[in-house]
Formats: sequence, structure tokens, C-alpha cells
Amino acid sequence: MAAPLGEVEQAFRTYWQTGAVGEDWPAWADLFAEDADYIEHVLGSMHGRDEIKAWIVPIMDQFSELYTFYEWHMIEGNRVVVYMQNRRDHPDPTQPPIDFPGITILRYAGGGKWASEEDYWALPQANRASKAYAEACAKYDLDHAKKRTRQHWPDGPAWVRPAAVTDL
Repeated sequence: MAAPLGEVEQAFRTYWQTGAVGEDWPAWADLFAEDADYIEHVLGSMHGRDEIKAWIVPIMDQFSELYTFYEWHMIEGNRVVVYMQNRRDHPDPTQPPIDFPGITILRYAGGGKWASEEDYWALPQANRASKAYAEACAKYDLDHAKKRTRQHWPDGPAWVRPAAVTDL
């Protein structure tokens, strides 16, 4: 039986704000049910909240220059589909960010927890974006990734970006 739409929407907003916006990956992993499944079609699959947490924290640290630009989401029953751009700010601030798209499908378990997540990334575009970013860093700023810049948040609803971002 599907949870009420408002409950799924609120759980999704909490999921998005905790992970994509707040980048609190341990707390984000805690939003999954104890027996949740996480299918990452490029990097592998995890089963259970503890395994998800043990994986997400170091992987997000490894790619600390990436952040997630929300484009849209839709809810159908207990499923949420979200389309996003995985974004790196260009080391030259006069240049546009370097993006590649992805889609995530979530299944809501109830009680504010997620039963599953399945991620699909545009792998050719991801590879091109990684190469372009590495070349830009080599040209402009070798330490750019360590700076974790987040200069290009979406101008959509306030919940898709940090509260401190006001100059959109």
C-alpha cells in the first residue's frame, strides 16, 4: 500500500537536503531501512544500511569536488524518480560548471526510511566530464577539488540548495 503523497514528498525532501545539499553522508545513510538495497549500476550494489554507510562516506570523500544539481522529481505511489546533474565547478570561475546527468529511483519504506535506491549515470558523459575537469584543473588550479566549491546551485525551490545561498 502506498504511503500518503505528502509523507513521501517530505521524506524525499529530507533525503535530498541531508545528502545532496547538506552532504551529511552518515546521516543520509541513516535514512535507509536496516535491510535496504542500494544498486549503483557503475560502482556496485550494497545491501543493508550499514553497508550503504560504509560505502557512501568514503566514495563521496573521494569525489569531494562533485555536488548534485536538482532538476526535477516525480512521485508515483512509493517510488520517487529524480533527475539531476552531477556537477563540478570549473576551476576558472568565468567558465560554466562541468556536468553529467543521472537518474535515481527510490522506493519508500515508510516511517521516513527508504527501502531501496537505484542509480543510473550517463557513463560516457561522466567520463568526458571527469576528463574535462582534470584538464581544467591542470591548467588553472591543481588543488581545485580540495576546495569543494559549490558555486552553481539551482534556482528552483529553496530546499534544493543550502540556506546560505541567496545570490542566485
